[in-house]
Amino acid sequence: MSKTIKTVALVGAVAAAMTAHATTSAEAASKEKCFGISLAGENDCAAGAGTTCAGTSTVDYQGNAWTLVDAGTCTEIELPAMADGTPRQGSLEEQSRDLPA
Repeated sequence: MSKTIKTVALVGAVAAAMTAHATTSAEAASKEKCFGISLAGENDCAAGAGTTCAGTSTVDYQGNAWTLVDAGTCTEIELPAMADGTPRQGSLEEQSRDLPA
């Protein structure tokens, strides 16, 4: 392979990597943390003291566990009501409901 072809291949690989990173960053920017919407073991991160992160929630809709959702949709996600009939809603801040015993 000639030096020119190697250079073109390298430049192409770097450009592709930078484009992929920019796309990922843009997608992440259009997401937000939504607390209290995850099913047990399906959170993206934060599930209270003593947990390590993703997948560590132990209760459905655990208020201190979050999942990334499209920006602006967190409080619009339909969730089942709590056992006492109180409506359950996602929140942009940690909640004290549905915590493990």
